Amino acid sequence: MNKDLNRRNFVKQAAAFTTGVAGLSILPQISVANEMPDERPNVFGPRDGYSPEIGSLVSMMDWMRSVILGPVKGMTVEQLDYLHDDKANSIGSMLLHLAATERYYQLHTFDGMKWDSWNESIKKQWDLPMNLGAEARAKLKGNNLDYYINALAEVRENTHKELRKRDDKWLMSVDEKWFWGPTNNYCKWFHVIEHESNHNGQIKFIKSRIPGIKASND
Repeated sequence: MNKDLNRRNFVKQAAAFTTGVAGLSILPQISVANEMPDERPNVFGPRDGYSPEIGSLVSMMDWMRSVILGPVKGMTVEQLDYLHDDKANSIGSMLLHLAATERYYQLHTFDGMKWDSWNESIKKQWDLPMNLGAEARAKLKGNNLDYYINALAEVRENTHKELRKRDDKWLMSVDEKWFWGPTNNYCKWFHVIEHESNHNGQIKFIKSRIPGIKASND
């Protein structure tokens, strides 16, 4: 009988211990869930108003945008229009190209539009900076820095608004027919970040070749 009693007591103690450990593992999760996210610009992670993974994506997008805007601060119209050679793009046209690319990814991922289904109004506004090239070199010039910054900000504001409406399930959903292979929305929007990083290098190179511009540590 004493053995049975000891066995029952052992089982009760083990169950109580297990419950306690499980409770301890839950408490930090509750604390983290209720904790306000650290939204300092160099701390990537969740952002208020977004699902966790989307918030982390937004933190990276906005950090990359600040990197893009830093080197062009204070540039004149002439500097923004500078063409290094007859094949190069101006810094101004590349800034508008970034806005166009983000706009097309909005139309595709938020509105479900295919790449070949843009209406004429969309094409008229965005095809020239999207495609760049000779026509863009001839036409995309004469605008001050605010013109490009406002275009970028307007498009980004819409991205923020639309991403707040979506959740991590949407972000992870896979497009099986994407032209470079099965791709989820997370990868598509990370590509927008990667695309800005790519042009950031081009912008810094062109800036370094503008006659009379001061050298920087960009």
